[in-house]
Amino acid sequence: MKDMAEKRDYYEVLGVQKNASADEIKKAYKKLAIKYHPDRNPDNKEAEEKFKEAAEAYDVLHDPDKRARYDQFGHAGMGGAGGFGGQSFDMNDIFSMFGDIFGGHMGGGFGGFSGFGGGGRGRSQQRHQGSDLRLKVKLTLEEVAKGTTKKFKVRKDVTCTHCKGSGSQDSKTETCGTCHGTGYVTRNVNTMFGHMQQQSVCNVCGGTGSTIKNKCTHCGGTGVINGEEVIEVQIPAGIQDGMILTVQGKGNAGHNNGYAGDIQVYVEVEPHNELSRRDNDLVYNLLLDMPTAVLGGPVEIPTIDGRVKIKIEPGTQPGKTVRLRGKGLPALQGYGYGYGDLIVNISVYIPETLTKEEHDAFEKMRDSDSFKPSPTTKNTFFQKFKNLFS
Repeated sequence: MKDMAEKRDYYEVLGVQKNASADEIKKAYKKLAIKYHPDRNPDNKEAEEKFKEAAEAYDVLHDPDKRARYDQFGHAGMGGAGGFGGQSFDMNDIFSMFGDIFGGHMGGGFGGFSGFGGGGRGRSQQRHQGSDLRLKVKLTLEEVAKGTTKKFKVRKDVTCTHCKGSGSQDSKTETCGTCHGTGYVTRNVNTMFGHMQQQSVCNVCGGTGSTIKNKCTHCGGTGVINGEEVIEVQIPAGIQDGMILTVQGKGNAGHNNGYAGDIQVYVEVEPHNELSRRDNDLVYNLLLDMPTAVLGGPVEIPTIDGRVKIKIEPGTQPGKTVRLRGKGLPALQGYGYGYGDLIVNISVYIPETLTKEEHDAFEKMRDSDSFKPSPTTKNTFFQKFKNLFS
C-alpha cells in the first residue's frame, strides 16, 4: 500500500462523510468491493489497488476504537499505516472481512460470481497469525520532550528451536486429505448477489494445506513454545498521553511458521511537579510576592531543560501571562513543526498575617494615590480577569 504521506483520507476513499453511520460505511464498502472485485476486473492492477484501498479504509472505519484513533490522529494514529495493523496483506486478508459485509463466513472470498468469469481463482494457503500483545509505558515530561527508547522483557510465544517452527519432529508433512492441499474447502451457495462459491478455511489443517505426520515433542506440533524476548520500543518526541504505538512483528509467534502478531504499546505521561501540558505548549503558574509584583525584578522559573530567570516588569498585575517562545514541547512528527511555547500565568500572593511594622507601612500606603486604582485601571483589570474564565 501507499506510504502514510501518500494515503488518501479513508472517508474520501469510501465516499462518505466523517459523521457517517456504521451502516453507511458498510454499504459504501460493499459497493466498492463489488465494483473492484478481482473476478470482475481480471488482470487489472488499478482495480486491485482500489479494492485493497477500500478494504483498508473499511478495516479502520468499521472498528469503533480504530475509527476514534484515526479521527484524532489521522494515519499516524494507525501506527504508521492503516488497516491490518500496518502490515502488508493479500487478498485473503481482505476476503476474511466479507463475512461481516455479506453475511456468513466468506473465508477465501467470493470465489466467483455467476456471469463474472466463473469459478474464480485459487487462494494461497493460510498462514497462522500470532496474537497481539499489549504493554503500557509510563513517560516523564522530559522523556516526551526528547524522545526515548524503552526496553521490555516480554514473555510470549516464540518459535520452537527444535523444529524451527514447523511443528514436525522429522520435517515430514502430508497433504491434507480434506482440502487436498489448498487450505480451503469450497461449497456452492445462493445469495442476494446470485450463485456464488463460498470458501472457508479447512478445519482439519487450519488452512496450511498439510498435516504433520510426527509432531515435535517439544512444542506438540504447534511450532511455538513459551519464551521471552527483550523488546526495544522507540518513543518519538512529542508523543501525547493516550496514544498507542505499534511494534510490528514482535507479538506472539504464529503457529507453524505463521506471521507474528504485533505489540500495542499504550502511552501514559506522568504528571510533572511544576509544569502542565496544553497540546505542545507548557504552562507554569507563577505566584509572585507583592514587592516583586510592585517593584519588578528577576524571578526563577522551571522549563523542561532546567530553571531559567525571567524579568518581571514593575507594576505587574495578577492574571498577566508571559510567553517564552519555543520553550514548550516538540510537535509529534506528522502533526506540525517546531516547538510550542512556555506560558507563565502570573498570580500575586497576598499575605494573611503581618508584623506591626508591615501593618504600619501598609497603613501609610492606604491613602497614597499610587495605591488607588483609577476607573480605567479597574475596567482593564476586570476585563482581563473575565477573559481568563471565558
